[in-house]
Amino acid sequence: METETVRLLATMGTIIIGTIAPAVSIGWIGSHAADAIGRNPEAASKVQTAMILSAAFAEAIAIYALVTALIIKFV
Repeated sequence: METETVRLLATMGTIIIGTIAPAVSIGWIGSHAADAIGRNPEAASKVQTAMILSAAFAEAIAIYALVTALIIKFV
């Protein structure tokens, strides 16, 4: 394989894994937060704060994957 082909495949793999993993984890976080709020509505504000913070950390993984893919592609 040529170098450019390997770079393209590595970039595609990074983007695929870097978008699927955060999407699944954010869905899982939201699902469990909704379950927790359903069980204990009084704790909704605390659960919501933790959920938003966790979703932000999960979304950071997608941003790291984007940066990594750009580095693979252009460097």
